[in-house]
Amino acid sequence: MKVQCINSSSIKTRNLIKKTFAELINEKKQLDKITVTELVKKAQLTRSTFYTHYDNIYEVAHDYQLQTIELLCSEDLTLYSKQDILDYFDNIFQCLKDNEKTYKLLLSADESLLFLEKLKKIASQKIYDALKNCYTDKYLELNISFLMNGILMELLKYFRNESNYSLDELLLNIKNWFEKIFD
Repeated sequence: MKVQCINSSSIKTRNLIKKTFAELINEKKQLDKITVTELVKKAQLTRSTFYTHYDNIYEVAHDYQLQTIELLCSEDLTLYSKQDILDYFDNIFQCLKDNEKTYKLLLSADESLLFLEKLKKIASQKIYDALKNCYTDKYLELNISFLMNGILMELLKYFRNESNYSLDELLLNIKNWFEKIFD
């Protein structure tokens, strides 16, 4: 991020850029089809305002990814037990609900798969670290991998409007799967 002094005006401008970017992602379905020119025109900003905050379109996408990773996978959040993991799922789904419209826009693009891979790696490691001392099955990593791949694919389907289930139904089933796998 280029802006060194983050004040309320900078935050509003960055949020406007990110909101407009998300709308363009929804329209274009591909990151490489979005130009700075069309973004600033749609957001009613000048090019210099955009370049004060970002170097390019890819940096806006990266900013979204970092923001989401910070929300969902904070390094400060340590999981110690199965209950911590279930609470972690609750927190993730609350974040998804609170930002549902944005995620639907962002995850409609093909570039979202790399982002989901990053999230999966971070969340899988957190779950592994929480379970490695209390779950002695030699298939711990494999079970976590199956669980996380299933979760992420169902969320991707949900945010691409390809699912028949609500976020609440997905969360309930995820918690049930977790309980069955790691009883």
